[in-house]
Amino acid sequence: MNQQWKVAILLFDDIEVLDFAGPFEVFSVAAYLDQQIDSKPFLVKTISEKGNLVRARNGLKVQPDYSFYNTPHFDILVIPGGPGAREREIENEKVIQWIAGRMGDIELMTSVCTGALLLAKAGLLNQKRATTHWASYDRLEAEFPEVKVQRNVKFVDEGNVVTSGGISAGINMSFHIIKRLLGPEIAQQTAKRMEYDIVIE
Repeated sequence: MNQQWKVAILLFDDIEVLDFAGPFEVFSVAAYLDQQIDSKPFLVKTISEKGNLVRARNGLKVQPDYSFYNTPHFDILVIPGGPGAREREIENEKVIQWIAGRMGDIELMTSVCTGALLLAKAGLLNQKRATTHWASYDRLEAEFPEVKVQRNVKFVDEGNVVTSGGISAGINMSFHIIKRLLGPEIAQQTAKRMEYDIVIE
């Protein structure tokens, strides 16, 4: 039987839409090569602190599947960015503690854009290489000097933590994770299905 990873994407108000929608689409579209209906490698769900309706950037409304209090076990966690991450959630101790508490339970912690600031605040990027949106390189470096900030890259893979650059870079990171877990053929097949112009080697 094919393996299935459970993916959780954190949502919050003023989240950047493509930060979460990009990885959601990539993981949801991915399929094993046998094309069976029950052979989806990833089951993707969304989570917010209270489970309430989230108002993303520019007014998109999204209803999360779970709250912090009823979420089931998952294997991969995606922490997106946006104004809500860098201006509010970074000061939300419940969110930061929740992120920190997941690290020992999951296989892979990831961030998109300024979601890296939340990982850094949770202490998960100390002594690790990491990246974020280009406009927040200096902030990540200044506020979290133990993070080895990487500039001008789409993503940085540090084993159990993968960070990606701004907005659309989360899509590149997601393809990388599919390649890492399932091989380049399935990753390239997924990109072709999405008509996403990327060469996966």
